[in-house]
Amino acid sequence: MSPKTPSSVCAFLDISKMTNDNTPRTAPYPIVFVGHVDHGKSTLIGRLLHDTQSLPDGKFEELKRAADKRGGVFEWSFALDALQLERDQAITVDSTQIWFRSAKRSYLIIDAPGHREFLRNMITGASLAEAGVILVDVSQGVAEQTRRHAYLLKLLGISRTVVAVNKMDLAKYDEATFTKVSAEITAYLKSLDLTADHIIPIAARHGDNLVNRSAHMAWWTGPTLIEALDTLPHRVVPSGQPFRLPIQDVYRRDEERILVGRVESGTVRLGDAISLWPTGQTAKVATFQSWNVDAPVIAATAGQSIAITLDRDLFVERGQLITAQADKPQADTALNVRLFWLSHTPLKAGRRLTLKLATAAYDVVVKSIDHVIDVNDLSPTQDRDLQHNDIGQVTLVAERPIIHDTSGNNSALSRAVLFDKFDVVGGCVIEKAVHVSAAARNIHAIQQSVSREDRAGRNGHAGQVLWLTGLSGAGKTTIAMALQRQLFEAGQQAFVLDGDNVRYGLNSDLGFSDADRSENVRRTAEVAKLMAEAGLIVIVSLITPTNALRRAAREIVGAGYHQVFIDAPLETCQQRDPKGLYTKAKSGGVAQMTGVSSAWEAPDRVDLHIDTTAKSVADGVSAIAAYVADHNTNTAARKSA
Repeated sequence: MSPKTPSSVCAFLDISKMTNDNTPRTAPYPIVFVGHVDHGKSTLIGRLLHDTQSLPDGKFEELKRAADKRGGVFEWSFALDALQLERDQAITVDSTQIWFRSAKRSYLIIDAPGHREFLRNMITGASLAEAGVILVDVSQGVAEQTRRHAYLLKLLGISRTVVAVNKMDLAKYDEATFTKVSAEITAYLKSLDLTADHIIPIAARHGDNLVNRSAHMAWWTGPTLIEALDTLPHRVVPSGQPFRLPIQDVYRRDEERILVGRVESGTVRLGDAISLWPTGQTAKVATFQSWNVDAPVIAATAGQSIAITLDRDLFVERGQLITAQADKPQADTALNVRLFWLSHTPLKAGRRLTLKLATAAYDVVVKSIDHVIDVNDLSPTQDRDLQHNDIGQVTLVAERPIIHDTSGNNSALSRAVLFDKFDVVGGCVIEKAVHVSAAARNIHAIQQSVSREDRAGRNGHAGQVLWLTGLSGAGKTTIAMALQRQLFEAGQQAFVLDGDNVRYGLNSDLGFSDADRSENVRRTAEVAKLMAEAGLIVIVSLITPTNALRRAAREIVGAGYHQVFIDAPLETCQQRDPKGLYTKAKSGGVAQMTGVSSAWEAPDRVDLHIDTTAKSVADGVSAIAAYVADHNTNTAARKSA
């Protein structure tokens, strides 16, 4: 190393982890173990260490003597629960890292705490892993914490999982019991778009199906846990994704600027044309700075820490981002994120936080909490704050553009951490940019003093939106008005937003172009959302001709939106022609008539289907009223559970 080379550069690069061809050396396979606090995770890991002969010589005997001295029963969890607090309370409070080897490769076990209060440490540990082992107690099934941990593994991008169904000894090693729990966890993972690589019945305390096959489960023909782990592939290094190099630091050597950082995705080569963000300045990679390597470095890929110089003397500072000129990142001041909240202080709209993305930091304001996700059934709930350990959809607004990617196109620059001063209070995944006007950046949502739940309790029903879509003449307005009367007579608060009526006032400035139709739906949906939040059953009668418009309405309204398809073929609607519009359209008197001169798409997602060629108006009204009553009953049951 040259005496002029900054020693901190060498420490950052850690060249010892590189081979002569500039690729990382083989490292232990990092895998996180997660599970509910009582499902036996520490016992599993302790026994796994013992059965793979990964405990230090004499460690088992030492732990056994210590347990005898304490007058307690020896537990395999003592192998890793080193803290006295953990032994006394039988819970793991921090992420612990343990190395062990199978016959095929070495592993780094990240033991993440299962207790709800220690979720922050679980996230810290899981972020380092390539795969996850989810532990489930066969007698308890898939608990809330199991669902929460699985959801967080999904958010953190960990798609390779092995499920260990533990305590089979307490179920008398019954195959049917295992099959039932296996189906339960499979269904939940499927709802997250995840598939377990293996689901294995085990009894950790006795070592059944960990390293050695169980003599008590002859019916099991699948792999042992260690065999399953050995089949897990390494996570694909995102070298084929767009090149992203967040600047960690900048060093000066004589007149030379050395830019240091870790390649988060993609590949960079000597001479590549790059852009620097947020300035947009361009340059080329002039050199790779390297020390203690046998051959000159000419390229770097995702996961490598590098130091480079540019062919132009540009002002560069920590927090900026280098990309390929052809693969620009996004720059937006408003983002919709999937957020997990770690603070004990509830998150409310208007809260000011710091968003740290890679090496950059941005001051942000919580514009809105769009909905909170129930990890049990993944249903969204609106009109509430984000509580400790909640997961929700949130809109963040910044004063200056946030340089980012989204989870759909590049995960490397779509995951961020939220700080309140120096405290980590949450983590998030950027899902999309949203438009927020300049004026709206200075407007902050105010929490209502009466919640939707309070209004539902007073009214005897939940506020909701029944969005009736269908061709003109299908019967939307007729059914909507009759339904309103029936609900009103039953003592429920209902109101119809009819397409023609809203165009008399609220949307009188709109025509029938694609842009105007979109704005018509947007405004109507926003009004319907407000009315539903006020506790009303809002019946929207609006053609809404395309699935894109229906999805937009559903997204705006959120929880409480119900798509009702009032269905009749075009020929039937033309015969009915209650407003004479089809007749006018044939003679050219109505331009952009849906189904005639303007597109119509049958709904691709329907909550309730009413065929008005087969059902009378009374039948249709009764079907929708029964649906409303059933929805209110199910909602009340979920809230009381």
